[in-house]
Amino acid sequence: MHELEPFYKWDGLYSSSSDERSPFFGQTHQEYDLSLYDHLLHPEWDFVGSETLYVKVLFADYDSGFTIIELLGEWNDTLHNDIMHLKRNLIDHQLSEGIQRFLLIGENVLNFHGLEDDYYQEWFEEVEDGWIVAMGFREFIHREWNKYGLDSYLNWGGKLEIENWRTLPPAQIQEFVEHEMRRRIA
Repeated sequence: MHELEPFYKWDGLYSSSSDERSPFFGQTHQEYDLSLYDHLLHPEWDFVGSETLYVKVLFADYDSGFTIIELLGEWNDTLHNDIMHLKRNLIDHQLSEGIQRFLLIGENVLNFHGLEDDYYQEWFEEVEDGWIVAMGFREFIHREWNKYGLDSYLNWGGKLEIENWRTLPPAQIQEFVEHEMRRRIA
């Protein structure tokens, strides 16, 4: 697990530890002090209060209200209420800074254990004219989300799965996702 590092090629465009509007402002990542169960994590991941779900804000554009967040771990709402930690310690902060469009990248989310949809519903209602898109999550996680009714709040699948996202600049990803979400809403 310590070799799984968050995507870093946009660091010249955005760094959450250098962003005064980020909850991770001023954090330094020098040691392997985070762990998922008994596995050490790469020090570039950020802690949001959960023992099982870690994040990295890859990009945030406050002018356009858009963010890209990469996730790592086991999304466990049953035992650790991970959505509460994510919502209260990152999402609420970004919402207060004007972010309304969220792109979650879940290629490194290994499992999902659901419970209730309260925090998802709250988040969905707070984005008003925005959206929450989940990209790169495994199919069995989508099935679990459906089982808990999270498909009412999260958007995924189809053209929202941008397989080559690492080769694109964030603005192009945003434009593509915006276009697809406008098409879905219309």
